[in-house]
Amino acid sequence: MRAFGVGLIGTGYMGKCHALAWNAVAPVFGDVSRPKLAVLCEVDDALAAQRAGEFGFAEATADWKALIAHPDVDVVSITTPNAFHAEMAIAALKAGKHVWCEKPMATSLADAQAMLAAAKAAGTVAALGYNYIQNPAIRLAQRLIADGTIGPVNHARVEMDEDFMADAGALFSWKSESASGHGALDDFGVHAFSLIKVLLGEVEAVMADMAKPYANRPLAVGGQRAVETHDIATLLLRLSSGASGLVALNRSAWGRKGRIALQVFGAKGTIAYDQERMNEIELYTVEGAADVQGFRRILSAPAHEPYGRFIPAPGHGLGFNELKIIECRELLRAIAGEPAHLLDFEAGLHIERTVDAAARSFREGRWTTI
Repeated sequence: MRAFGVGLIGTGYMGKCHALAWNAVAPVFGDVSRPKLAVLCEVDDALAAQRAGEFGFAEATADWKALIAHPDVDVVSITTPNAFHAEMAIAALKAGKHVWCEKPMATSLADAQAMLAAAKAAGTVAALGYNYIQNPAIRLAQRLIADGTIGPVNHARVEMDEDFMADAGALFSWKSESASGHGALDDFGVHAFSLIKVLLGEVEAVMADMAKPYANRPLAVGGQRAVETHDIATLLLRLSSGASGLVALNRSAWGRKGRIALQVFGAKGTIAYDQERMNEIELYTVEGAADVQGFRRILSAPAHEPYGRFIPAPGHGLGFNELKIIECRELLRAIAGEPAHLLDFEAGLHIERTVDAAARSFREGRWTTI
């Protein structure tokens, strides 16, 4: 029986993350066979060949359709810019391949719906790259909420801030084109919605505002071009559980590098988390004498699976790429027919519906039902 074969489309930041995960999943977890890194695709043959050598893939191509058709490819990792996700994922699913597609699912609700329809028709695994939900600290928060440690949740807040669009003099790029989506709302805000999904359930209604801190950006050839996306978004939420929520997104926030500040408030306590300190959560519970109550910090440790697969001691910390390796193992679980901690295309479509509703809410100036 031949080894399980992987095809990787795109070798930028997230492509490299996928390649590292495929290379590491077997030695880290020890309960899966090493996947065969079959085919890698990039925009031209020279770059594809270079990356294939660096990442350990057997073959290279500049034709993503040839990669999908290749008989040695069983699962396709899609790590291209957002606008290409739908076409590539649908083609892979129609070819009977499993799909691991980076977020956001698509740049339009119609494309996301077509992707889910293709996944249902194919009957193969179609998973999305929401790796923050794999963090052992987030899994702990999920368990604490589920077992009632903080009581029924009544409110949650998520702030997501980075500064990669903060410089007013930065050149116009594809992230400022409407073809890439709405901007902060779906470029990275979908990560906030993924956390809400696994921790608190679905969003039922949304009220949104969006803003452009810079109306224009300079072009490399001179002159300027109008910015077509919004780098700031603020949303009020109503959750299916009855809780309220607030999501604040800013990809032009100087000094913030990878911040997802999460607070979940319950009837008996609070959970707090910050992605910039991703190996810890803070827990407050209304227990004991009032004069000794307070937040306590919980560091990730081998007791918080699957942290121990990487490091045998608490407090040493995991990073972004380790979360991708965990996600890769969950994908392999799903392909094997086992229960898996993943967001598939169906769960992803609800996130895309939330994005679409938020955009409509902003245009129409009203609460919008998902």
